[in-house]
Amino acid sequence: MSTAFVFPGQGSQSVGMGRALADASPHARAVLEEVDEALGEHLSRLMFEGPDATLTLTANAQPAIMAASLAALAVLEREAGIRISAVASFVAGHSLGEYSALAAAGSLGLADTARLLRRRGEAMQAAVPPGEGAMAALLGLGYEAVVAIAREAAGDEVCAAANDNAPGQVVVSGHVAAVARAMRLAKERGARHSVLLPVSAPFHCPLMAPAAEAMRTALEAVPLARPAVPLVANVTAQPVTDPEAIRALLVAQVTGTVRWRESVEMMAAAGVTRLVELGGKVLGPMVRRIAPDIRTFSIVRPDDVDAMLAAS
Repeated sequence: MSTAFVFPGQGSQSVGMGRALADASPHARAVLEEVDEALGEHLSRLMFEGPDATLTLTANAQPAIMAASLAALAVLEREAGIRISAVASFVAGHSLGEYSALAAAGSLGLADTARLLRRRGEAMQAAVPPGEGAMAALLGLGYEAVVAIAREAAGDEVCAAANDNAPGQVVVSGHVAAVARAMRLAKERGARHSVLLPVSAPFHCPLMAPAAEAMRTALEAVPLARPAVPLVANVTAQPVTDPEAIRALLVAQVTGTVRWRESVEMMAAAGVTRLVELGGKVLGPMVRRIAPDIRTFSIVRPDDVDAMLAAS
């Protein structure tokens, strides 16, 4: 059985995240405490108690989601004895989840990952003034059709395909007016539905160029080791292990398309039959739409580990 471990991105946060793991496991608590220490604040308290509006802020949500994912990993590895380095064929993450994946594979240290994601969240939020950018999910159209719509909608502004999540689920990102034009064009061309996303900035499009430069500087200052298992990179949908290549891909990822559908297709073609999502329950449904033969498991609570072991 070939297994991949995957890590969710922004939008998977919720008040109470990580609490059940921390209450049940000293190893999960240790992860959250290390993240708190790295950031110099009680992020774990915000994760457990909210308020939701503060947790949802990009600079908080990104390290919080990573912390919950790595807490789940700690339970899986230290208490269930399932070590990524021994059983995984690949790791992958959706957007910020790529950092979680690299930490899980031993490429990044936990404290460095927390600080990088805090910086990434701050830089992405600051890249575009509030109210100037937007993102929308266009449902029921293929990726190439959405790319063409985004190109036509852009005009002299920015509109780009930001996330290719699953068949018929593609997200566009850019200036508010350009995204609105893309939504109208999508409806005209047979989209089942278009929905504006409740995000604070237009991620994964050229408007994020200032954030990409900020991350280039931040990543240059952080040691990056060869991961124990290959990372399937967002922007190429291909496995990579070279640390310098990974560093460059993390910079490109800020403005580039998250090619999640192709990443899952690549892992399925490589023989992956089991996929474990750590810290969320959002990627599993996408994977089942992309590759129905892959068995998916999500670990967010201690009993999720028991359920996975019972089913294996």
